[in-house]
Amino acid sequence: MLSSYNTPVAVNGQRPSSSGAMSSGRQSIPPSPKTTRLPTTALANGVTTNGATSTNDSPAKEQHIWLVTGPAGCGKSTVAKHIADGLKVPFIEGDEYHPKANIDKMSAGIPLTDADRWDWLTALREASIRELDRGSDGVVLTCSALKRKYRDVIRVAPYFTPNLHLHFIYLDAPEEVLLQRVTARQNHYMGASMVHSQFDILEPPKADEVDVISIDVTRAAEAVMADALDRVLETMETIRANAQQ
Repeated sequence: MLSSYNTPVAVNGQRPSSSGAMSSGRQSIPPSPKTTRLPTTALANGVTTNGATSTNDSPAKEQHIWLVTGPAGCGKSTVAKHIADGLKVPFIEGDEYHPKANIDKMSAGIPLTDADRWDWLTALREASIRELDRGSDGVVLTCSALKRKYRDVIRVAPYFTPNLHLHFIYLDAPEEVLLQRVTARQNHYMGASMVHSQFDILEPPKADEVDVISIDVTRAAEAVMADALDRVLETMETIRANAQQ
């Protein structure tokens, strides 16, 4: 079983109000080699410009990162794959980017620390940017992003790229529901004991994190996937409309 909407936080496709002043963990965020990345539009002679239009007045392409978040068992991979298929964009499974040391710890029921997560979060951010640099209109990835400062690591991606929009899709469900789901899963390193540890550190997105779409995942998977994709399409349409004004 998965879900329907919670009352969604407003999404305007713009940088969240918190991005100018990250949470207290900001000093721990590793620098990104892409922080000088600027929006570029190719010219006929192969030269690029940082402006919004090229010689033929074509607007710079809008690009999107859709990060599906939430604790273990909330259905991140299921929802993310559905969105990626619907948008016809690349999908990145965040679990595949964990170093072996992290997987070993989680398999043994040992919660990850902040220090364990920084390199993983940075790797996900840069993998997303690489997909966009290859020309994709967007990319969908999964990442628990349990704390606000973890989400802030990913929020670095669009800082210097106004035509890149970052969105979080937070899959929300009570601990007991997710515990049942994880208990029923087989052959996955994330055991049921890890669900409680994730809720211990979970910081659900607050209202000022305006780049978040929150969805209550307590309905059938089909309904949740449909809702999530609908919200994604609505958000993209709003951004397109605002860009044309």
